[in-house]
Amino acid sequence: MLRSRVTAPLQLFLNTIRLRLSSGMALTSGGRRYSRRGCLAKRFILLAMLLGTPGSTAAQYALSPLPRIPTACQLGLAQLAQFQPLPPLAAADQCVAADAVLLQAVMLPDKTKVAVVPPATLRCTMAEQVARWVREDVAPAAKAMAGALLRRLDNLDSYECRSQNRIQGARLSEHGRANAFDVGAFRVADVRILALTDVKVAKTWREALRASACARFATVLGPGSDGYHEEHVHLDLAERHNGYKMCQWEVREPVVQAQAPTQSSEQASARIEEPLPLPRPRR
Repeated sequence: MLRSRVTAPLQLFLNTIRLRLSSGMALTSGGRRYSRRGCLAKRFILLAMLLGTPGSTAAQYALSPLPRIPTACQLGLAQLAQFQPLPPLAAADQCVAADAVLLQAVMLPDKTKVAVVPPATLRCTMAEQVARWVREDVAPAAKAMAGALLRRLDNLDSYECRSQNRIQGARLSEHGRANAFDVGAFRVADVRILALTDVKVAKTWREALRASACARFATVLGPGSDGYHEEHVHLDLAERHNGYKMCQWEVREPVVQAQAPTQSSEQASARIEEPLPLPRPRR
C-alpha cells in the first residue's frame, strides 16, 4: 500500500496507470497511442523521477500484480495510520463488510507509532475514527496526565461474526460488521499499563477518555453497562434512528471498606474484671 509520504495526486496517477495496464488499455499522449511495452518503459522512467528509485514503497505498490485502487477513506487513513487493505469480508450471510482494512498502528503527530496488538480488522471508517481518537484525544490526555508516551493499544476484539455478547439468538453484533472495537488498555513508553477500567489509573484521565469516546462513537459500553463489559470498553459506529447514541461507562473509584472500631486495652480489661453473674440458688 502507499505510505503517507506519497501525495494524493501521485496516488491517483499510479492507480490510473495500474488500472489501464491491468485492463490491457494503451495510454495516449498528444493523439498518439503507445503499446503496453512502451507504457511500461515510460512508467519506470516516471517513477524513478518522482520517487527516486523504482524499488521504493510507492513503486512496489504501482507494480504489484493485482491492482487495488485505494478508496477515498483509505487515502485519508493513510495520513493517520499504518494499515493493510483487505478484500470484502463475508464470513456469513449477514457478516459482510466492504472497504475493510487491517489496522496495524496509529501514527501520532510527532511521527511515533502506537502499535495495535493484535492488528484489528475493521471497516475503514471505523479504523479512521479509532485512529483520530488515539491521535487527538488519548495521546494528549496521557501526556498531560503524567508525561506518558503511548506505544501500544491492546485490541481485545474487532471483526468477529457473532451475536451481541455471544448470546444465542440475539441480534448480530457490530463486531460481525467489522464496525466495532474492544479496547483493553494502553501501554506507555515507561512500561506502565493504563487500563480503561482499572480504578488505580488516574480518574481524570479515564473521565477524559470517556467524554471523548462518547463524542466520537455511536456506542460506548464499559463498566456498569450490561455486565459484559466490566474489564474493557466497547466502541462502535452503529447507525440508529435520528443519530441516537449510547454512552454507558461508569468511571469508578477504588472501594474503601469500613473498618470496625477497635477497643482500647483499658476497656477490654474493665470488662474482664467485672464479676460474672451467678446462677440462682436451687430450692
